[in-house]
Amino acid sequence: MDVPQKDFAPMTKSVQRAATMPNSRLRNCFHFEIFGSNLGRSIKWILAAVGLTISVTQAKAEYRVSIGDVLEVAVAGVPELRNRVAVQMDGNISLPFGGTLPVAGLHVPQIRAKIGAALASKVFRRRTPDGREVVIVIDADEVTTIVAEYRPVYVNGDVSKPGEYPYRPATTARQLVAVAGGYDVMRIKMNNPYLESADLRAEYGSLWTEFAKEQAHLWRIKTELGEAPQISPSAVTDVPIARSAISEILNAEKEYLKTKQNDYQLEKAYLQRGVRQGDDEVRVLSEQQKKEEEGFQSDLEELQKATDLFAKGNATSPRVTDARRAVLLSSTRKLQTSAQLLQVKKQQDEFSRKLTKLDDQRRLDLLRELQGTSLRLNQIREKLQSVGEKIQYTAMVRSQLVRGAGSNPDIAIIRKGEKGPERIVASEDTELQPGDAVEVTLRYQDVPDVPSRKVGSSSAPSATGRTDVTAADSPRVGSR
Repeated sequence: MDVPQKDFAPMTKSVQRAATMPNSRLRNCFHFEIFGSNLGRSIKWILAAVGLTISVTQAKAEYRVSIGDVLEVAVAGVPELRNRVAVQMDGNISLPFGGTLPVAGLHVPQIRAKIGAALASKVFRRRTPDGREVVIVIDADEVTTIVAEYRPVYVNGDVSKPGEYPYRPATTARQLVAVAGGYDVMRIKMNNPYLESADLRAEYGSLWTEFAKEQAHLWRIKTELGEAPQISPSAVTDVPIARSAISEILNAEKEYLKTKQNDYQLEKAYLQRGVRQGDDEVRVLSEQQKKEEEGFQSDLEELQKATDLFAKGNATSPRVTDARRAVLLSSTRKLQTSAQLLQVKKQQDEFSRKLTKLDDQRRLDLLRELQGTSLRLNQIREKLQSVGEKIQYTAMVRSQLVRGAGSNPDIAIIRKGEKGPERIVASEDTELQPGDAVEVTLRYQDVPDVPSRKVGSSSAPSATGRTDVTAADSPRVGSR
């Protein structure tokens, strides 16, 4: 018999209500409908509700017992045969009177029938309180089997207490997250994000100041080496600190450079002056040595004449003695002049060596200083990278605490299927099955994706480190 289309709407609503009602209320509902309205239409409603109930029961009965489940087997009237048995790794259960039975992969009704068939072939003897022995024959229909404990479910990710939890029928992902303490981005037990954010921002600003100082230091060294122009504000590039701080840093480096260059020039002028004075002294002493040599030769000739005359008897001995004294005196003056000349030449060589070494030593010191500065710049870059990432994370945590972390979760269920583990994209209302592993990931909408800040410039040595800081969270010390 055809039913008018307009009769389907109330029928559908009634069936939906009937599917959620207890049996007693369901009977009352159908009783009212049968005697309160059209009989034929009510019969169709009853059939639809019965079909819905059967389909729900069939859906629940589709669960297949697996390893790790615990079954409870009971026999009506024989409480001694009530047992709880776990499905072992080989998929079998062991019953005291039924032996070992394979149950993994079977539905509960199939297991019940298998256990009933196994116990029906057994004879159970029970003693009464008065000592008599009673033989009990078990009927397969008297055997009941239920799943007492399901395999646990697991939750991991952005929840307060990830781990293993017992499974309850019809448990949803939302309920499991609630049991696990709810969504929690602070599960790693970090410190107070507000206080830590303030500390990190202070450290971040200090690191930028150190970076600016080392960068200006680098340019000062390159200026001394002749590899860069004089220091200017452009030497400290891409540094988010105040102009006044940059000016102070550059002025300090300029004064340091000026003082070092002045000391270098004074030292160099002193050595050059020493070399020139040595040249003059060598020239004077060389002339004096030449004259001393001539005087010595003259005195030596005079001594020879006096000696010849004394030998002929034409000169007295005092004259010879005076000639010898004159030779000795001129010889002494000659030796003194030679020694003084050697001392001046030695001193001149020392000044020349220091003058030559001055430039080489200065360059070596500057190169060593340049190496240390480059190393410190790279270390500061790495620290800036680390602190910048911490600032991003604490800002994200702080934002989650303010706006709540329960929105926009990504939920995935890892479920063992016939072909192996399967990854299922789920929602909070997805029903779980025993053995499911739930992965929860929160999506954050508070921290926008912005181009990353590159720490470094063409004027600074290259490094692998970089600092990514969002526009909202980049600490600014003063204004540029």
